[in-house]
Amino acid sequence: MGDSSVNLAALIGSRICHDLISPIGAITNGLELLDMVGAVQGPEMELISGSVGNAGARIRFFRIAFGSSGEARLGRTEIAKILDDLGRASRIKAHWAPQEPKPRTEVKLAFLALLCCETAMPLGGTVEVACDGGQWTVAGMADKMNIESDLWHGLNARTTRARITPALVQFALLPAIAAEAGRRVRAETSSTRVVIRF
Repeated sequence: MGDSSVNLAALIGSRICHDLISPIGAITNGLELLDMVGAVQGPEMELISGSVGNAGARIRFFRIAFGSSGEARLGRTEIAKILDDLGRASRIKAHWAPQEPKPRTEVKLAFLALLCCETAMPLGGTVEVACDGGQWTVAGMADKMNIESDLWHGLNARTTRARITPALVQFALLPAIAAEAGRRVRAETSSTRVVIRF
C-alpha cells in the first residue's frame, strides 16, 4: 500500500466519520429529550439508546483509527472515554496506560493494533495499551484465541498472503502507517496472548 493510497484512505475515513458524527449526535440529543419528558420508556427505548451510543463510540474510535492524523495530541481523558464507551457494547475491554497526551499518529497506530487484537479474540478478552520511552506495546489476552497466522506474520513482514477483507483492513494499514511514521511493527502470538509493538 503506497503513501498516496494510505493518505487517500485516511481522507475518506475522516470524511465518512465527520458526516456521520453530527446526525448520530442529533439522535442522541433527541433520545435524551424524549427520556426527560417521559415520552418513550421501556426496553425499546433502551435498545435504541444503546445502539446509538455504540454507533457514536465506534465512529469516534474509527475517526482516529482510519481518519487523517494531523499534528494534534490526544489526552488520556478523551481516549479513555472513547475506549470505555466502546467497551460497553463489546466483549473487548481496553485499558489505556499512558498518562500524558500522545501524538494523534501514535494513538492511531495503537487503535489499529487494538483492532488487530480484537480479530484474534472472538469470545472477548482484554487489551492493554502501554507506551514506555516512546515504544508502544498493545497486548491482547483471552482464554481462547483465533490466530490467522498469515495476517500476523504479515505485520512483521509488511506484506501478507492473507486476503484482506474490509473487516481485516487494519492488518494492511498498521504496517503501512507505521512505516510512514518511521516505525516498524513487530507481532508475537501464543495460545492466549497476542502482542504488537511499534
